[in-house]
Amino acid sequence: MSDSNCGRRVLMRVNLFCTRDLIVAGLVSCLILSGTLCVQAQVSEKPNIIYIMVDDLGYGDLGCYGQKIIQTPHIDRLARDGIRFTDHYSGHTVCRPSRLVLLTGRHSGHTAISANAPYQLPVGARTVTTLLKKAGYATGGVGKWALGGPDSTGAPSRQGFDFWFGYLDQGNAHNFYPEYLWRNEKKFPLSGNVVGQQKRVSVKRTTYSHDLLTEQAFDFIRQNAERPFCLQAHYTIPHANNEGGRATGNGLEVPDLGMYANRDWPDTEKGFAAMISRLDGDVGRLVALLKDLGIERKTLVIFTSDNGPHQEGGHKMEYFDSNGPLRGYKRDLYEGGIRVPMIACWPGQITPGTVSHHPSAFWDFLPTACELAGVAVPKDIDGISYRAALLGLEGQRQHRYLYWQSVKKGSVTKTAIRQGNWKGVRIGAEKPLELYNLATDLGEQKNVAAAEPSIVKRLERLIQQAN
Repeated sequence: MSDSNCGRRVLMRVNLFCTRDLIVAGLVSCLILSGTLCVQAQVSEKPNIIYIMVDDLGYGDLGCYGQKIIQTPHIDRLARDGIRFTDHYSGHTVCRPSRLVLLTGRHSGHTAISANAPYQLPVGARTVTTLLKKAGYATGGVGKWALGGPDSTGAPSRQGFDFWFGYLDQGNAHNFYPEYLWRNEKKFPLSGNVVGQQKRVSVKRTTYSHDLLTEQAFDFIRQNAERPFCLQAHYTIPHANNEGGRATGNGLEVPDLGMYANRDWPDTEKGFAAMISRLDGDVGRLVALLKDLGIERKTLVIFTSDNGPHQEGGHKMEYFDSNGPLRGYKRDLYEGGIRVPMIACWPGQITPGTVSHHPSAFWDFLPTACELAGVAVPKDIDGISYRAALLGLEGQRQHRYLYWQSVKKGSVTKTAIRQGNWKGVRIGAEKPLELYNLATDLGEQKNVAAAEPSIVKRLERLIQQAN
């Protein structure tokens, strides 16, 4: 064999080896790129969002926030598997304006109402629901609405909800055995719930509204498990009932007293505890449903309360220490009236057992949901997304201040503002601003306004801007 022939054969072998290596390298590159794209697709996929807001649950009513007597193992598990916020605030200290703040992303200084006054959302209102619906989400809700009755511009079906089941009028929402609920804008009779026409005394009641709300919520999840959805569960317990009780004989209705039936407590307190534990069981069932459907890892669940704990229907807030270390309760602008539990769980995204001290509020939900859904966040809102805090990311933006006001008969009667650890509270339009340092005085027991005139002046200026 000639040297030239030998050289050509060596060169062919080298070319073959090079070609093979290039092919292998190319395949490896394609696999890596494919995997990268899959990961990116998982990260960028629109998550399902389930927002559970209960009615009049206090900061201290859950085990994971210090409750020692009432049993809430499933909600506590949600906190262990997710994140618990210590400094989260409701939109207001009473129901209707708090819900309006949640939906619109604006604090009560910039919303149409700052009290439990009648109100209906106008045509074309922009809410978190309408924004997510435009982004392709299936939108559903159950429970208390209070922002527009049937055939009004504020009806849920005219405000971005594909599905609504529950109460439309706030007054009716305080009866747990109503004669009917609403499915979108049609009455949904509850067979077995018959109410006397003269004295409004119930003579037969078999359908507990909370249980039906839960089943309807679960049905919505099942029907939309294959597409992005947002479910708002505005539960009505543990709000007091306005028409008297059933099992308790007072203003806290529940079908049975469960594990508390034989406790040596007043019937009212048995009913209150049983309502919360019943709710807790439904949270456990919800988590189980998400796992059964295989969607728990693409579903963010948020749990909170619409305002601080109530002292109504015979229930005494102090009995279970419902406000924990905080001062005040529902209708107060002290911490006990507006600081509420907030727990979020999203397996694979939120680090289990996380605790966040990030100050946040209801008006932050709209921008958070928009950011998670890939929707442009409106500019003219007060909310700031807490996505970074949820996911443990750097760069969480902070509020310049948080603000609340309560207006009665056209005049501001109560005002509260928080900036950093400074908290200002005014009770009465002509009263001076009280000042508390939440870092050293979480219970707001020591008014330091006289010692910190420059802080008071600064907060006064911010109140003027916010109102």
